[in-house]
Amino acid sequence: MKPKLREVEAHPIVHQGQEMILLRDPLRLSDAQIAVPRPLGLLLSLMDGTRDEAALEAALRVRAGLRLAPGLLPKLLADLDAAYLLDNERFAQARAEAVRAFRQAPYRPLSALDGSVAHDPEQMAAYLQRFVDALPPASAAAPTIRGLISPHIDYQRGGQVYAQVWQTAAPAVRRADLVIILGTDHQGSAGTLTLTRQSYATPWGVLPTERGIVEALAEALGPEAAFAEELHHRSEHSIELAAVWLHFIRGGEPVPLVPILCGHFGDFVAGEEDPARHEPFAQAVEVLRREMEGKRALVVAAADLAHVGPAFGGQPLDFIARARLQQADQRLLQTVYAGDATAFFENLKAEGDRRNVCGLPPIYLTLRLLEGVRGEAAGYALCPADPQGLSWVTIAGVILH
Repeated sequence: MKPKLREVEAHPIVHQGQEMILLRDPLRLSDAQIAVPRPLGLLLSLMDGTRDEAALEAALRVRAGLRLAPGLLPKLLADLDAAYLLDNERFAQARAEAVRAFRQAPYRPLSALDGSVAHDPEQMAAYLQRFVDALPPASAAAPTIRGLISPHIDYQRGGQVYAQVWQTAAPAVRRADLVIILGTDHQGSAGTLTLTRQSYATPWGVLPTERGIVEALAEALGPEAAFAEELHHRSEHSIELAAVWLHFIRGGEPVPLVPILCGHFGDFVAGEEDPARHEPFAQAVEVLRREMEGKRALVVAAADLAHVGPAFGGQPLDFIARARLQQADQRLLQTVYAGDATAFFENLKAEGDRRNVCGLPPIYLTLRLLEGVRGEAAGYALCPADPQGLSWVTIAGVILH
């Protein structure tokens, strides 16, 4: 057997004074978590499907001078296999079964929101209303709202920005007869647009997916490509957290939804390919514009901004670094306020996306789809991402009209 490690979630932790790497399955095929001593991180990187056990041990000795205790590697491989973290037939079968179960379920249940409050519509409404009630008085929103940018960070940290953008857009949200949500797919492949025919549930019921539009998109993109990573919809939080605010602002009234997950832009940022010439994007924009004609359609980008600091593999941020981060965000947001998708992308490409703006794909595609819009600020915040206050996530709300 030549083991190949899947793309998994890996988080540095300290357990009983020892530095470890905690591995988890992003697809949640298993709830198992495996802690591996940090020095064995190299061993994990060597599991690329080209080496058997003997070759793995030999490569580790040559590259790092490490000798594994007898039986350690077989035990680690067995644990990884049991947690579906190896790319093999057992994983493929488990994934296929999970896809079948997801598609056959009556709806996509809440995943990111947990606990009794999330499943009690009255308690959840009261929880979100507290964020709205804390807002200062605001003037009436323009009647020409066509879209918005909403965070997808947790409500505890981002609640005030969620409230500001959704409350500002409330008249348009309530009038809408179609809502398209473009969400970050944190596990998605490069340049992908991932569809689902499944409907999203909220504490107030189900937002029905507009299957006619999904089918039109799938025909344009190719069904295999459009649904290849559909299982990501099951646990990805970006669309869910926007959909809950959507349903709340509408007072529990459902509206047809088109949920689309957007894969990363790493190849565009690092290479020469231009997302403006990426055929799947052009096809999706063409289909969606056609389907939006004659409708009171609202487009939502469920997107956070920067992810910086040790929690994301970077350097700690002091006061000066945080001020610079805010300045960089404001320069980036100016391209959004101008409705300029190309300038937005080029801004991040020029810096190599070193701030890890996970909202790049949905924001770019929203600006492409709503060509000619202008943006209005509706909230901004720095949110702590570690207990030491050294890592930060930035978020913004924007109204597009």
